[in-house]
Amino acid sequence: MKFISGMVLGIVLSAGVLTLSAQNERAMHPRLVAAINALKDARSYLEAAPHDFGGHKADAIRASNEAIRQLELALRYRGREDRR
Repeated sequence: MKFISGMVLGIVLSAGVLTLSAQNERAMHPRLVAAINALKDARSYLEAAPHDFGGHKADAIRASNEAIRQLELALRYRGREDRR
């Protein structure tokens, strides 16, 4: 039972460290976070729009998804490098 409790505690503490690291990266790069938030807002607006913006809606949503993914990867990379 102590072993399992120790494992659970270790997992919880590890998750906490990763969360703090991610929060630190977000705090250190507020422009990237603002860009991610703006892209998510624009994507939501596009998805809810009743028209297709002259046929560009689907491509814009895909491009927004990819831009969000790349920015999040950049933040994760920075976090890994800063922990070294």
